[in-house]
Amino acid sequence: KKKRTQQGTRTKLAGVVLGWLVCSRVARSTTTRSFSLHHYSSPTTSCWRNSFFWRTTTTFTYTVVPFPFCRTHPTHYLAQKHYTRIMEVPPSSETPPTQPKPKPAAKQARPSAKGAGQKKGKGNYKISLEPIAGVRDFPPEEMALRSWLFGHWREVARRFGFEEYDAPLLEYEELYKIKAGQSFEELSQQMYAFTDRGDQAVTLRPEMTPSLARMILHKGKALLLPAKWFSIPQCWRFEECTRGRKREHYQWNMDVIGVESISAEAELLAAIVCFFKRVGLTEKDIQIKFSSRQVVQSVLEKFGVVGEKFAPTCIIVDKLDKLEKADVLAQLKALNIDEEAGNGIISALSVKNVTELGTIIGEAHPVLAELTKLVELGTAYGIKDWLRFDASVVRGLAYYTGLVFEAFECSGALPRAVCGGGRYDKLFSTYGGQDHPCCGFGFGDIVILEVLKDRKLLPKLPTLVNDVVIPLGEELRPAAIQVATKLREAGRSVDIILSKKKMQQAYSFADRVGAERVLLVAPTEWEKGLVRVKYMRASASRQEAAEKDASTNEQDVPFADLI
Repeated sequence: KKKRTQQGTRTKLAGVVLGWLVCSRVARSTTTRSFSLHHYSSPTTSCWRNSFFWRTTTTFTYTVVPFPFCRTHPTHYLAQKHYTRIMEVPPSSETPPTQPKPKPAAKQARPSAKGAGQKKGKGNYKISLEPIAGVRDFPPEEMALRSWLFGHWREVARRFGFEEYDAPLLEYEELYKIKAGQSFEELSQQMYAFTDRGDQAVTLRPEMTPSLARMILHKGKALLLPAKWFSIPQCWRFEECTRGRKREHYQWNMDVIGVESISAEAELLAAIVCFFKRVGLTEKDIQIKFSSRQVVQSVLEKFGVVGEKFAPTCIIVDKLDKLEKADVLAQLKALNIDEEAGNGIISALSVKNVTELGTIIGEAHPVLAELTKLVELGTAYGIKDWLRFDASVVRGLAYYTGLVFEAFECSGALPRAVCGGGRYDKLFSTYGGQDHPCCGFGFGDIVILEVLKDRKLLPKLPTLVNDVVIPLGEELRPAAIQVATKLREAGRSVDIILSKKKMQQAYSFADRVGAERVLLVAPTEWEKGLVRVKYMRASASRQEAAEKDASTNEQDVPFADLI
């Protein structure tokens, strides 16, 4: 084996030297020349090939036929060297110099739809067929599901006496800078912010609460308090996309303005549970953890965490359920909080019942009475089993001043909160206005849809098309339009075949859209004032089922009686 390797090396070197000698020999008799050395690799062989091409300024073109030097086949060179020759081709000839036929370029693979936004399959599209990374399209089937979810949100808000509002998607960047305070640097990395043509610093809204505050301040004393407002805005944050998180989402917001009592939070929690029940979830699926920023403040003050350290510490301890204890201690140490104090903070915020909390912050602390009252109100609302005290619930946002809460999926399959909120009584003064007691929550659409999907609770939404009208000939299209118009005025959803189709195609279309009935406008029947009705679905009423022909599933109905 060693001998063969040495022989191959010698042969390879001899071939390279010979190639250069041929190059220099021919070059002496030419005025222009070019030389290239190509390296080819494969799982079984690696070889070099010399290609030479010279063009003289006189009467001949010389081409050296390329030959390989293969280190895996040294005898190949020994055989080829005897057949290498220089060919002469007159310049007047239209035949091009003999050169190796280039290998066809390998067809480049199209970028994957996931990675580069290109649709897989045939077609040379000039645009990306996928939406921008992190955002969603809503074709009809997805839009139907979104409308179903929004419908539940709106119905719950209506039942609890909330009014709907909206605000522009584009907002002043300063609105979020003031609200975020010290944490704005982190928030700014997630914002879709830019300077518009009016030289204003604007952004796509990352959340709705600042817009709500701006609108409330704008109304001033004209606002009737208490106010109960809700909205379903689309919010934008440039974040890493994971399951349950994208760069845009819709969020159900409900806020109560002007109520100091804990009864406002209890009302919001009851609304959240009402929604969960409507979509088929139980307290075994979802739990709502609650605590208070006053609990956190008391615990941190006990260990000397006050002033400027308070807000960043809240952000750290809010991750107790997501990070290892060592990681939390390391982050606290970075804030100059020693290990003993860090362990004490972690231990105190691991309390899971209100009674035990009293031994840490004192039985006379007013927050204990507030939390106890919330449990009593939860019992009255019938939602006590959905509520669980957890002192580690902090909510990282610095503007919370009282009760805070988050809903989590119990199995742990989705570590992100389903929804969350709390009390924020000091927000308006940060914008220079008069403070009002406020509380509210945000409830995103992405996580809850994942929860429902995991539990197979997403509905099979019924079709929106009741009837399909088919004219048997273009001359009957005006009559078909009359039929469709009459049914639409009666409140039915009606589609009409707009182009000429074979009967089989028309019936296939009606079946695909899930129509309950097909109405045929035929010449003979229409002359008699009749329309042929064919029942496609079992959802027709019992009266219709009794009247229709059982053998053919069809009946002729007078135009005047169509409903």
